[in-house]
Amino acid sequence: MGKDSVTQHAGGIEIRPLSVFTGAEIHGVDLRQPLAPHQVAAIRQALARWKVVFFRDQHIDHAQHLAFAELFGRPTSAHPYDANPPDGFPQIRTISSHSTSGRRGERWHTDVTGVVNPPAASILRAGEQVPEYGGDTLFTNLVAAYRHLSPPLQALADGLRARHQFGGYNGDFDNETVYAQRVRAEPRVAEHPVVRVLPDTGERALFVNPGFTRRIVGLSEAESRHLLALFFEAITQPEYTARFRWAPGSIAFWDNRATAHQGPGDFAYLDAERVLYRITLAGEVPVGVDGRESQAIAGGRFDALTPVRPEAEPALV
Repeated sequence: MGKDSVTQHAGGIEIRPLSVFTGAEIHGVDLRQPLAPHQVAAIRQALARWKVVFFRDQHIDHAQHLAFAELFGRPTSAHPYDANPPDGFPQIRTISSHSTSGRRGERWHTDVTGVVNPPAASILRAGEQVPEYGGDTLFTNLVAAYRHLSPPLQALADGLRARHQFGGYNGDFDNETVYAQRVRAEPRVAEHPVVRVLPDTGERALFVNPGFTRRIVGLSEAESRHLLALFFEAITQPEYTARFRWAPGSIAFWDNRATAHQGPGDFAYLDAERVLYRITLAGEVPVGVDGRESQAIAGGRFDALTPVRPEAEPALV
């Protein structure tokens, strides 16, 4: 086995990679208890390497979920439009497979890229209502996708910018649902670099996704459509992905700047409900290869709801 197959850290923390590029399970921590600094550092290092990390059998409550998130950054409000937070926890978004949005399945997406400063990370926790099968989540590595483009295509992507909006590539909210009405009443649109430079590692990520990216700026509609199709195909290559099966007490923690994810929605064909809880951490404004920052076209920032605890480390930057 290669050197990344199993990495043992001090204090009994074990990192078990799930695929060559994306995802690792972390064992040897109990999130019901305060984490030691070396444990926080090990989780942070694993996240930087594998882009998404997973925990099993962590039966924590909302307060413990929030306390864990605050070790890595500043939680935002639950969502710009569709929050449904538990009582007393406005930072937590409840995601149910029996909701309208949960049953239709999802496009590949990076969370909330319609705002000028998309979240730095997301932490998604399973409650006790999880089906025995179905409802998995897929993750892909946007750094790997960029790295394996041909050099001429990398050079082209480096100089492009794209418009991101709620509703994404196919105008998913061109309907009369409550969600769609909220989006139209208060639109959030941003222009991001197609390739963003990650602030902590200097890596370049192919920062487009079908769930939010509407078009490439400066190209004709036809040119934009064809080029985005190529980029969307690049980020969803199977070799860059990992698939996570949920169980009660499971947690997925991903770098939202370097990944996209998808819930296929097969649970729509099951009677069993899947209930998950998500916290997002406030992110910085993306910066492109040329040093230019993203720009807000409509709507403001998506910032932290409350100050981070004094003992917490800075956000994932």
